[in-house]
Amino acid sequence: MKGFLEDANYSIGLLDEGATLADVIDNCIYEHTHTEKRAFYVGDLGKLVKKNIQWQNVMAPIKPFYPVRCNSTPGVLEILGTLGVGFACSSKSEMALVQDLGISPENIIYTSPCKQASQIKYAAKAGINIMTCDSDVELKKIARNHPNAKLLLHIATEGITADEEVNMKFGTTLKNCRHLMECAKELGVQIVGVKFHVSGSCKELQTYIHAISDARCVFDMAEEFGFKMNMLDIGGGFTGSELQLEEVNHSIRPLLEVYFPKESGVHVIAEPGCYYVSSAFTLAVNIIAKKSAEYEKLLPSGVEQTRNDDEPVFTYYINDGVYGSFASKLSEKLNAIPEVHKKYKEDEPLFASSLWGPSCDELDQVVESCLLPELSVGDWLIFDNMGSGTLGEQSAFNDYQRPLIYYMMSFSDWDEMQDAAIASDTLMKNFFFVPSCVQLGPEDRFSTAA
Repeated sequence: MKGFLEDANYSIGLLDEGATLADVIDNCIYEHTHTEKRAFYVGDLGKLVKKNIQWQNVMAPIKPFYPVRCNSTPGVLEILGTLGVGFACSSKSEMALVQDLGISPENIIYTSPCKQASQIKYAAKAGINIMTCDSDVELKKIARNHPNAKLLLHIATEGITADEEVNMKFGTTLKNCRHLMECAKELGVQIVGVKFHVSGSCKELQTYIHAISDARCVFDMAEEFGFKMNMLDIGGGFTGSELQLEEVNHSIRPLLEVYFPKESGVHVIAEPGCYYVSSAFTLAVNIIAKKSAEYEKLLPSGVEQTRNDDEPVFTYYINDGVYGSFASKLSEKLNAIPEVHKKYKEDEPLFASSLWGPSCDELDQVVESCLLPELSVGDWLIFDNMGSGTLGEQSAFNDYQRPLIYYMMSFSDWDEMQDAAIASDTLMKNFFFVPSCVQLGPEDRFSTAA
């Protein structure tokens, strides 16, 4: 089966209610064990539908704009587009991807903090007018290349964690907002709103309250300059947990009702990325090499021996790594927890193990230490919650073979998606639903092509 668009090079397997994700993974591993044993993802697109329903139940009327960089695979983009979700793009290629889906320019925002002049011109030609800005340098660049631009001033937020201190931080101060408005007035550039972002690692919900208060100050400031502001972007940082979503909503709702009531005409949007896709994708990798050493030989000098001298430590090499699906380990703490696919006895001994990618590079360590039964070359490991980060991106490692992607969805989720699309009354005219997907029961082999 083809996808929604005529040139979509993927298919979606529709599952009977009795079938599970584990069945799909088992059948995919069966296929790969008899072919090339290539790493692969299974994407449960029904989870995107469920997450969108959850968002509407908790966060409406805040409209979600999905950050394309989070996962730019065609199945994800088309499902979210069908559900009426907007898109936050950080590059020309991302803008082109969502334009090809027939998404209206009004449902696309250009969010890169450091924009290339050529890409600003591309946005102007495509009619993508809403973009973010946090400095006079960016403002002047936009003024030269996009006369119809509508800017969201990106303001900095408080509550930076220790993990974030080493990362580049974007966003301007309240004091500098006045300067930017003066520049915008001189250059004839429209400022239509404010954006802020609270990291998902920030545990202080008070940060949202401070940021919304700061945004209100910027809106008041804009009135002095004659700008008509009508948009507030509260950014991302949504982990995917319903509890976290409800906690954020409980914190921000009273303030939004006071500072940006419905009658003010201000549209509030957000940029949930990991929220939608993280739990929707499971990665399966194959062990391609194995080494063992005695535990005592791996200990630094002076460290006390605490384990059996004869107990081995295993090093496994897998066919995916930090130059591929685990790339986020290079810039942040990714807690990758492997699950052994093959069945083993409960009383089977576990050994200290580490997992490495295929590059044999010293940085290509996927898991530093974990306890696993002794495995063999050809065995499979499963990683959950792998939907956010590198899917859709090209690897920097030349010999890296990108994992295949198998999309699945239950019949009930397929029906939910179409109902949601009809209710949103947004994209049904742009998408032609092809219900002739492969139907799978628990006993059937999963054989749709990626």
